[in-house]
Amino acid sequence: MSTSKVTYLGNLRTECEHLKSGCTYITDAPTDNNGKGEAFSPTDTVATGLANCMLTVMAIKAKDTGVDLTGSTALVTKTMAANPRRISKIELEFFLPENVSEKNKTILENTGNTCPVLHSLHPNIEKVISFNWK
Repeated sequence: MSTSKVTYLGNLRTECEHLKSGCTYITDAPTDNNGKGEAFSPTDTVATGLANCMLTVMAIKAKDTGVDLTGSTALVTKTMAANPRRISKIELEFFLPENVSEKNKTILENTGNTCPVLHSLHPNIEKVISFNWK
């Protein structure tokens, strides 16, 4: 069974639908590649997907340790390269709660660093990940 459906809407825009839930989002080509930049670009979704995945697996593990990660955030910075055009670097800066033991911080950081998206990205993409326990 398919996971999602992507429909080209014209003007360098797509609509992406998650088939199980019906949730949708749009993408636009970025302004540096002939687009309007009015929504996430496809490469933005890849970089943001890394942060999504890391926070999700950390939250799953946090439940086991009694830690609540609600309100945690990640800032995502994506850098593009040319020839061929590709993502060359993804920087993630996580902001997590301060009232977490050093042991649990280590467990959660290690969990985040083993997420499936991180292991699926090309090894030539530089990944810079920092964890800030507020």
